[in-house]
Amino acid sequence: MSSSISANKAELLAIANSVASEKMIDKAIVIEAMEEAIQKSARNRYGAENDIRAKLDPMTGDLRLWRVVEVVEEVEDYFKQVNLEQAQKLEPGSQLGDFIVDPLPPVDLGRIDAQSAKQVIFQKVRDAERERQYNEFKDRAGEVITGVINSVEFGHVIVNLGRAEGVIRRDQQIPREAARVGERVRALITKVERNNRGPQIFLSRAHPDFMKKLFAQEVPEIYDGIIEIKAAARDPGSRAKIGVISHDSSIDPVGACVGMKGSRVQAVVQELQGEKIDIIPWSEDTATFVVNGLQPATVSRVVLDEEDGRIEVVVPDDQLSLAIGRRGQNVRLASQLTGHQIDIMTEEEASEKRSKEFAERSKMFEEELDVDETLSQLLVAEGFSELEEVAYVQLDELATIEGFDEELAEELQSRAIEALERHEATARTERQELGVEDALAEIPHLTETMLVTLGKAGIKTLDDLADLATDELIAKKREAPRRRQSNDGPPMRRDRGRGDDKGGVLGEYGLSEEQGNEIIMAARAHWFEDEEEAPAASANEPDTQEAADADSTQ
Repeated sequence: MSSSISANKAELLAIANSVASEKMIDKAIVIEAMEEAIQKSARNRYGAENDIRAKLDPMTGDLRLWRVVEVVEEVEDYFKQVNLEQAQKLEPGSQLGDFIVDPLPPVDLGRIDAQSAKQVIFQKVRDAERERQYNEFKDRAGEVITGVINSVEFGHVIVNLGRAEGVIRRDQQIPREAARVGERVRALITKVERNNRGPQIFLSRAHPDFMKKLFAQEVPEIYDGIIEIKAAARDPGSRAKIGVISHDSSIDPVGACVGMKGSRVQAVVQELQGEKIDIIPWSEDTATFVVNGLQPATVSRVVLDEEDGRIEVVVPDDQLSLAIGRRGQNVRLASQLTGHQIDIMTEEEASEKRSKEFAERSKMFEEELDVDETLSQLLVAEGFSELEEVAYVQLDELATIEGFDEELAEELQSRAIEALERHEATARTERQELGVEDALAEIPHLTETMLVTLGKAGIKTLDDLADLATDELIAKKREAPRRRQSNDGPPMRRDRGRGDDKGGVLGEYGLSEEQGNEIIMAARAHWFEDEEEAPAASANEPDTQEAADADSTQ
């Protein structure tokens, strides 16, 4: 072996050690890449049709090169096959069907071959490095990491994380925060994706979890699990709210997060570019948590609609602007924090709304039940809001109303049932005029009024209804909402069908998801009946055909 080739081998081995160390990948991967590059060069020299293998000793740098050939009786491919006589010369004892090794002299890489080998090695090493980077970061989502800003491209900040790069997209940055190349930056790893160009590591400084992690770093009680951040909401760079709870009754969660003279919370505020943080005690009671969440505003009364996810908050007139906040910021953050939509109104507005609802319901009872104004107002004052409630409530509950007796209660129930029947008859006529099939009226849970709504939406046959998904028919979890009043006043009764339409065709009727599933399955029942009848019909087809043939013969 020539000294020049030996020198090349020694150089390749040195390169392998250097690359493996620098890129922090297994040396075996680099050696494998070099072997592949040498095989490619050897095929260029001896012919691409040959099955050529190369083996580079990672310790000594010795290179072995050989051609694999198959021992056959009659040679058809001279590049990959040899006859038994030639095989015996190469490897005594060879038999038909064996694969034997035909040693080749080592090649001295020429300029072009060396460049090609270099590209193969670089590609292999690059692929291995990308895989290592992905494996290193794939399980680190939710972790806070520190890096150095490499560049800012189209508003997106590229961060050097040491062994990989991450990106803070424009919408995940803190507004008006200046990103300077070379500065250190902390961010939350939100997602890691595999990509052809390497792992895509997405970072965020605007995510609520970033603020949570910062508090965990500053407050030992959070890190130890004594204090828990149950909820967080942010308007990045401006204001944030966190709800905290202590699992140790002797530790004040708010005080622990604030720290001595505000030292702990100030450390987080500085990292978030002066973002003001409201730390509030978390409560299992939604009404209490909403009141806390709207701080610093004072709340007079909270009306919950838990199933519909809406909350009405009544505040004194002088607290309205404080409760809403600048550009609605305070109520928006409180809504995100509690997971409920919050509607804020003043005492005057709440009074007007109650008066309007009281008048509307009184008028409805007065007309539908043919009673005087005093009687209808008594019903509304007791919490009745719908005819169904009067018609189907326990008779004792009506009779115990002040000024009522059992005879009056029975009469009211009778009139309420008659009114409902009148509505049903009117709706049935309208439904028939719309062309809605009678078969739909047989489906459970559907009233004539609902069928009119379906008809107006173009759903008139069983197939029309069967084609709908449950969430297209009803609002998810859109049951009849129960409003209860906290702090003052008696619980309010069920308020059927008065919520906002959530998108389902029958969303306004308060059907549950279970009821919606039953309706859809009942509408699809005839499909399965048709499938059962089809095989029976096909079984009779030959007899029918034979009869037809007989008729034509006659």
